[in-house]
Amino acid sequence: MANLGPFSRLFGFLSHDIAIDLGTANTLVMVRGRGIVIIEPSIVAIDRTSKRILAIGEEAQRMVGRTPANIVAVRPLRDGVISDFEVTERMLSYFIRAVQDRSFLAQPRVVIGIPSGVTEVEKRAVHDAALSAGARSCFLIEEPLAAAIGSGLPVMEASGCMVVDIGGGTTEVAVISLGGMVVSRSIRVAGDEMDRSIVAYARQVHNLLIGERTAEEVKKLAGSASPLDTEESVTLRGRDQATGLPKAVDVSTIELRDALAGSVGQIVESVRSSIEVTPPELVSDLMAHGIALAGGGALLRGLDRRISQETRFPVYVSEDPLLCVVRGAGAIFDEIEASSTVEQQFDSGRARR
Repeated sequence: MANLGPFSRLFGFLSHDIAIDLGTANTLVMVRGRGIVIIEPSIVAIDRTSKRILAIGEEAQRMVGRTPANIVAVRPLRDGVISDFEVTERMLSYFIRAVQDRSFLAQPRVVIGIPSGVTEVEKRAVHDAALSAGARSCFLIEEPLAAAIGSGLPVMEASGCMVVDIGGGTTEVAVISLGGMVVSRSIRVAGDEMDRSIVAYARQVHNLLIGERTAEEVKKLAGSASPLDTEESVTLRGRDQATGLPKAVDVSTIELRDALAGSVGQIVESVRSSIEVTPPELVSDLMAHGIALAGGGALLRGLDRRISQETRFPVYVSEDPLLCVVRGAGAIFDEIEASSTVEQQFDSGRARR
């Protein structure tokens, strides 16, 4: 990759540098020098008839489950990858333009966090969507590496550190040393799968139909991965499958933990299997430094304790886990300008032209 040079640096001053955590559940946008300016759901409301986009983000989320037949609220990303290129491009364009200051003349440079398990075709789709949305250039960084940087881990040192990034569509597990991922795993089990597990539990056990949005709220309120000091109960409200009438049932945190057991178990197993293939020299570092949890799924109560019990490693939740990926992606601009060598290192995920 060619050196950026003074001309490119001049354009950097004339435009915003933007970091984006393009998540299955939420999109976060950080503008260099201004901080995080957007945290909105990755949802788009579309008119089926005209194919016109009616709303994006929070406004579109309010329409979920409440729209007439001709309007559908969709997620253009599924399991961490683009399922609808055109809608994703429109959503990216909306967020990029929302943070652009008209006093800045050039198009922005953009860094986007992507799951480590995506294919070259999927990388190219994200890259091209950003350019089509108005970016001057686009750099891709794998989410586990961005999460590790955003968590403050010493990724450039000759010692191992481990991060588990639990998002909406994917869980990313990585062991990092000297700025690269020595071990990485990506499974398509994360927050969304937990929500679907609660929906299935309510239907199978209580004959109750609830939506994924309700399940997400219940998960945040009363979900857990290990026994709590004080077990509680929460009310589930939905529709009775038999009568079609409104119905409310009380479920305990113990029941919800059972409902989430399958998803949590797969996440724990991905961490265990990653440790099993980690070089012994790095394992000793992990035992000393611990495992950092990032992403919205890290907020599930007791998950750190459950992983610690299963792996016998110290485990902790990063500060502001929801923001780790976007903060790490934003930090890349400093590295890009500091050294073309570092730029190549961190830009290894960029789609090839």
